[in-house]
Amino acid sequence: MRDTAIGIEVTNDPEALSAFLQPDCVAAIWHRQTPPDVQNWLDALDPERLPRGRVILQSEAVTSAVDHFCHMTGLPAGPGRDWLQADIALLAERFSDLTGSRFLRLRLDVITSNACRKFHIDSVTARLVCTYRGTGTQYGISNDGHDPEQIMTVQTGSPILLRGTLWPSHPPAGVLHRSPPIEETGETRLLLVLDSVADPQSEVGEMVLEQVH
Repeated sequence: MRDTAIGIEVTNDPEALSAFLQPDCVAAIWHRQTPPDVQNWLDALDPERLPRGRVILQSEAVTSAVDHFCHMTGLPAGPGRDWLQADIALLAERFSDLTGSRFLRLRLDVITSNACRKFHIDSVTARLVCTYRGTGTQYGISNDGHDPEQIMTVQTGSPILLRGTLWPSHPPAGVLHRSPPIEETGETRLLLVLDSVADPQSEVGEMVLEQVH
């Protein structure tokens, strides 16, 4: 369904995320739920075992990169880990196909503070954000630069696609987003962020993984 007033597509069908490319769409949400057994497993994990890392790579290399992140933190092997790795690879593939990006910046963050607490638009072309554990990304509409009056929260496990300031055309509405304020609540979030990257060589200080053909 499309809220034409604010240009946000919300869909249960991942194929409908293609609406993100339409001129009047500035954000798209794949409304879905993580399998309950996987969600319970993720929520019960020791935060020190949650995978984390940052890398630039081709979508074909995502599975091996995430497997490395999981190995480095000692994330236990099993159905939950298998699902998480496969889902991150799926989202990377869909995001890459949708944006036409050969390279992606993949970031897995474990967050316990008010990271990115201010509403903003990212300095990227396009970004996918998916919260696997904890409160999802918050967003709202603002056309005057102030914080949105109505704040909405993306469901845990649901990816949101956002246009950044480098998108070729200007968005028709000011969709701002932020991390939810969780500091001192004891909450731990596991966050996936994917950015499209045009020139990986221009990115300083990050590893570039290329798929060997």
